[in-house]
Amino acid sequence: MKIAFVGKGGSGKTTLSSLFIRHLTANEAPVIAVDADINQHLGVALGLDESEAAALPAMGAHLPLIKDYLRGNNPRIASADAMIKTTPPGEGSRLLRVMENNPVYEACARPVALDGGEIRLMATGPFAESDLGVACYHSKVGAVELCLNHLVDGPEEYVVVDMTAGSDSFASGMFTRFDMTFLVAEPTRRGVSVYRQYKQYARDFGVPLAVVGNKVQGDDDLDFLRTEVGDDLLIAVGHSNWVRAMEKGRPRPFDLLEADNRCALQTLQDAAEDSYEDRDWERYTQQMVHFHLKNAQSWGNAKTGVDLAAQVDPAFVLSETLAVPQPS
Repeated sequence: MKIAFVGKGGSGKTTLSSLFIRHLTANEAPVIAVDADINQHLGVALGLDESEAAALPAMGAHLPLIKDYLRGNNPRIASADAMIKTTPPGEGSRLLRVMENNPVYEACARPVALDGGEIRLMATGPFAESDLGVACYHSKVGAVELCLNHLVDGPEEYVVVDMTAGSDSFASGMFTRFDMTFLVAEPTRRGVSVYRQYKQYARDFGVPLAVVGNKVQGDDDLDFLRTEVGDDLLIAVGHSNWVRAMEKGRPRPFDLLEADNRCALQTLQDAAEDSYEDRDWERYTQQMVHFHLKNAQSWGNAKTGVDLAAQVDPAFVLSETLAVPQPS
């Protein structure tokens, strides 16, 4: 399952996503964690020190390798240079799977040991000084979107993505790549403002959305969230001594996380598993193609010098039936 954590800056989305990743790993679920926020805090939240987090390979720096691998022998794609972030897979493309080893993971993923096991961690990479004034955030997350387009995952596998803050995710089609989106919201007017933006887009594209109330201190905060987001409020989380200790660099074993917070994380997992029952691979593929054609017409054709609409394989539908690795 593909899970996104979104919210305004400072809402606690990275903290909640890291806790969810730890919870899944403690439950022995295979997990790929992706830091798609250029602020790059997920690695530290998962227990890496600053130098270890800074040493994570940037997916954007390996974009030529990613494109060349995923292109495979797809006859509709003349070269890796002709691929853009929205290029969909077709017959002959190579697909990614959560549990496999492949050149993309070798270049872009690093193992991170957690209390309950080990995950793969991938990161978009931060803005470099050379990017300032000449590159936008979306040029960095293109590698993430391309990988998600080519990823086949099953019901007991998880890809958890810590997204960029605010509503920037809607500048591309990546927000439709997920089985469930958890929106982390504080009980403030600013805290729920991003929810209103997400709600409309999610409704238009059939994206499941649930709100995680964070920093909730009492009944008044809870009533405020219920009034503002209604039935979309899934759980509410308050103060955690375990999280505070982690933020101080004094990590405790994960099984010492407060019982109510462990229950909240299980509620998130249950909601994710329930959403999987509604997964529609055909609609998923159609949305992928929709955003590819939009990007092709808007800027992709001009940038690559080719008609990117020709990359669309009309007979191809991404699905779990394609989960057997193809020959290299």
